[in-house]
Amino acid sequence: MADEKLLPMSEGLVAFITEWKKKPGNLIMVLHKVQEEYGYIAGEVAIEVSRMLEVPLAKIYGVATFYHLFTLKKPGKNKIAVCMGTACYLKGAQDLLDELDTILSCKAGEKTADDMFSVAGVRCIGCCGLAPVMTINGKVFGNVKREQLPDLLAPFQNAK
Repeated sequence: MADEKLLPMSEGLVAFITEWKKKPGNLIMVLHKVQEEYGYIAGEVAIEVSRMLEVPLAKIYGVATFYHLFTLKKPGKNKIAVCMGTACYLKGAQDLLDELDTILSCKAGEKTADDMFSVAGVRCIGCCGLAPVMTINGKVFGNVKREQLPDLLAPFQNAK
């Protein structure tokens, strides 16, 4: 993490942590806010959250690694999520992940060498009628076929 150049925590994030400091369930709420601001739980920020909430850093990492919604890795500029819920899996979601690996040289859980994309296999995202489903930066694409992937990725690849 020594090579990371993080901006100081925003006033809004500091105010949020201060507001939640004494409330039950504060750690999960604070970690959600941190990830919303940075896109992941950055190490330096986790240390500061530990200090501000007066909780051990090990507890923060325990929570951040237990819940699948949190990530400790900085994501790529464009976040691809392929639903691996039952309906999507049965309709070819694994084929989509395999094709993304072929196109981007990026397996699920990783990011591309140029940091343009990160790929994740995720739990059900609630669009079962559109299976298989994937999202790019939160935009939902349904009934996706392998052969459609280059066209779906093109606008994001060209927006450097």
